[in-house]
Amino acid sequence: MGEEVGTPLSPEEIRAVDMNAEFLGVSRLQLMENAGRGVVDALNRRQDLRSKSILVLAHTGNKGGDGFVSARHAASLGAKVSVVLLAKPDQISTEEARSNFLAVAKMRYSVNVLTAPTESELKLLGDLFGSADIIVDAMLGTGSKGILREPIRTAVRMANASEAFRVAIDVPTGIDAGSGEVMGDAFRAQLTVTHHKPKTGLVQGISKEFIGELEAISIGVPPEAEIFAGPGDIYLALKPRKAHSHKGDNGRLLVVGGSARYTGAPALAAMAALRTGIDLAVVAVPSSIVHEVRGYSPDLIVLPLPSREEMTSESLGILTEEVSRADAVVVGMGLGTSSETSKAVLGLLKILSGTKKPTVIDADAIKALGADPAAVRGLPSVITPHAGEFAALTGVRLPEEKEDGWKERLPIVKEWASRLGSTVLLKSRYDIITDGAAFRIKNIGNPGLTTGGTGDVLAGITGALLSRGATPFRAAVAASFLNSYAGDLLEREMGQRFTARDLVDALPVALKDLGF
Repeated sequence: MGEEVGTPLSPEEIRAVDMNAEFLGVSRLQLMENAGRGVVDALNRRQDLRSKSILVLAHTGNKGGDGFVSARHAASLGAKVSVVLLAKPDQISTEEARSNFLAVAKMRYSVNVLTAPTESELKLLGDLFGSADIIVDAMLGTGSKGILREPIRTAVRMANASEAFRVAIDVPTGIDAGSGEVMGDAFRAQLTVTHHKPKTGLVQGISKEFIGELEAISIGVPPEAEIFAGPGDIYLALKPRKAHSHKGDNGRLLVVGGSARYTGAPALAAMAALRTGIDLAVVAVPSSIVHEVRGYSPDLIVLPLPSREEMTSESLGILTEEVSRADAVVVGMGLGTSSETSKAVLGLLKILSGTKKPTVIDADAIKALGADPAAVRGLPSVITPHAGEFAALTGVRLPEEKEDGWKERLPIVKEWASRLGSTVLLKSRYDIITDGAAFRIKNIGNPGLTTGGTGDVLAGITGALLSRGATPFRAAVAASFLNSYAGDLLEREMGQRFTARDLVDALPVALKDLGF
C-alpha cells in the first residue's frame, strides 16, 4: 500500500530539495497542499473516513500547515474534524501555514478549531482525545531538536494514552528526523506518512517502534529538484558564520597560481573566495609578479615563491609549510604549462594527497595531472575542466554539446570521476558535477560567462566552500550554481558585457538575493 520507500535523505537534504523545487516554480504552498492531502489519501485507503472523528494536533510551523490542509480534506470526505492549535494563532511562523490556518478557521460548519497554548488549557480538552477515532500529529517536524516543551509534551502523552489510530505527518513529534533519537517523549504512531522520501531518522532502529507503518508519498516535488543545481545546494554547502567566531574560523584558502604572463587569474580566484564569505585568502605566486597581484586588492595576502617567472619544484618547501595552515587549496590558474611547472604541480598534488587537504585542481594543473592521474588518489578534490582540458586529462573527447547534450556526456564524466576518485566539475553551457555516483547539472547561466577569468572565479568559489567544510561534491555543485546565478544577475543589469571582476563583485549580491 502506498509508494515504495525511497533512499532516505537527511532533514537538511530535504530542505534543499524543497528550496530547489521552489526555484523551479513549485511553491511551498503547493507542496503543503499536496502533503496535507496525501496524508488524508493514505488514511482513506486504510479506512473509510466518513463520520470518523479526527483530531488534528498542530503547532506553528509548516508541519502544522500540513495538518490544517489535512483537516480540510478530511472534512470534505465527511469526517468530523477538530483542530487543536497548541499555540496562539499569531505565533504561526510561516505564511503558508498561516494561510491554511485561516482557511480552516473559516470552516465553522465542518471543522472545530480550538487553541490550547498552555498545558492547563489542553487538559480541558481531554474528551476530544477520548472520543477520537484518529489522531493526526501535525506538531513538530524535521527541524525539531531537544526535549519536548509544554504543551506539546502533554499533547503527545494524551495522544499516546488514547485508543485512537495515530498517524504522524512526515516524522513523529519527538523523534530527531536526522538521527532517529527519541527526545524524551515521542508520538507513538501506527502510521507515519512521510513526504517525498523518508528522513534518515525514520530508518534507524532506535525510532522504529514510534514510526509504525511507514509510507512515503509524492507531494509533487519535480525530479529536476534533485537533478538541477539550485539554491538548496548553496544551503547545503555554505553554513552561516557563528556569532562568536574569530578571524580564520570561517575559512583560510591557499591559491597557488600565476606566472609572468598571467597575473590576474590567481587574484580573481582569491577575491572570489573572499566575496563568497571566507576570512583569509593567501595567494602564492612567482616572485616577479608579487607587486602586480598585491595591486589587485589590499585584502589579499600575497606569498612570494622562490621561483621567479613561473612555479618550479624549488617552491614546494614553502608551499608545504603554507598548506599546513590552510583549510583548502586551489591550484592551477595562470601557472603555465612548461615541463618544470608541470613537474612542480605534480609534486604539490602528491604533498596535498598526503595531507588530505581539500583541493581544487584547475586550468594548467589539470593538464599537468594528465601525465599522472594517480597523483590525486586519496585526495578530497574537485577537478574543473572544460571539454578540452577533460580530453587532455583523460584522452577522451566528449560528444559535442547541444540542447540536453549533457545526457550523452554524463556517463563518461561519471566514469572518469569514479576512476580518478575525485569530483569532476565539467564546465560548459550545462555544467556536469559528479563524484562518480551522485551528479547534478547546472542549467542556468548565459554566454557572458565565456569571458576570460570567469573560470578562475568559479575555482575560487569552490575553494571557499571547501575551506568552510563542504564536501567536494557539495562545494562544486553550489559553486557552479552561484557563479552562473551571479552572471545572470549581471546580464539583467548590463547585458552580456561584464568582466570576471564584475562577476566577483556580484557574488555577495547574488548570495543576498538568494537569501544567504
